[in-house]
Amino acid sequence: MVGLDIGSKTIKIVELAKDNTGYSLSATGIVGYSGSSVAKIEDDKELTALAQIVKKLHKEAGVNSREIVISVPEPQVFTRTIKFPLLTDAEIASAVKWEAEQYIPIPVNEAIVQHSVLTRNEKAVPPEVLVLLVAAPRVVVEKYTKIVSLAGLNAIAVETEMIALSRALSPIDKTVLLVDFGGTSTNIAVIKNTLLSFSRSIPIAGEAFSRAVSQGIGVTLAQAEEYKKTYGLASDQLEGKVKGALEPVLRLVVDEIKKAISYYQTEEKGEAPGAVVISGGTSGMPQIISILSELLGMEVLIGNPFSKVKTDPETAKKLAAYAPLYSVSVGLAMREE
Repeated sequence: MVGLDIGSKTIKIVELAKDNTGYSLSATGIVGYSGSSVAKIEDDKELTALAQIVKKLHKEAGVNSREIVISVPEPQVFTRTIKFPLLTDAEIASAVKWEAEQYIPIPVNEAIVQHSVLTRNEKAVPPEVLVLLVAAPRVVVEKYTKIVSLAGLNAIAVETEMIALSRALSPIDKTVLLVDFGGTSTNIAVIKNTLLSFSRSIPIAGEAFSRAVSQGIGVTLAQAEEYKKTYGLASDQLEGKVKGALEPVLRLVVDEIKKAISYYQTEEKGEAPGAVVISGGTSGMPQIISILSELLGMEVLIGNPFSKVKTDPETAKKLAAYAPLYSVSVGLAMREE
């Protein structure tokens, strides 16, 4: 299976093979690009240009299959958990159609709506079923499928980034908080036993960190990007100036993480996550683990999307620095339906 992740700054592709012993890596590729986010593209020429980048990446990465699973960015997606009485699968599917209208902020006929059963609790009083509802604007999904089609490939499934991430990064039999730092948004989700239970997206992300460094120490955005990657939150580098610029932004993200945990525990009656798993480009910043851990009072780990995938040692070494960027594409390639 092949996963294609068109991010706001990079495009990643991963091909996995699966046998009785699990997944093994067949091919990977990553390329940077600049331009509008796919959701904002109105001009067919821009879609065609992006399709050419995808086509070239598919070829140069040595990917064999033309069947692709793609993701839609979290800020474009509406995710809700809904409680129903103990209904059958057919009854739930029917009920979701009626219920969706009140849970998503766009007309149902303009959205693609999917659902999955999270838990059936027969011991609750009254017995209940917890269902995850996911909806995305049809027009946005169609732009992504059009890019794939123009690249000469076939999109066989579309998922949200967080569903893909939960498959690639979350441990089995645990409840964890997943924080994915993208270029333009940070996505936060509670994952229980590898299933997405709750998610939200905030507009504070990699670009906000870079802007803070640029303004804080008076360097260009390109230099700020390099300083962020090289010095990060280390207090003994550049007299702690980069850390001083980054920390207020990180604290804003931490406040949102705390709000998400609180909401999940009070509104969804979910158990507190036992650890935080971080991914995305910003997760590679020096000292981010220790500072996040201190601010949240929780264990923080960097998610390794290749931990569930057999990879030869040489390739693993080459991928190590970029691993956090591949999390969504690996999760998409692990999709089994």
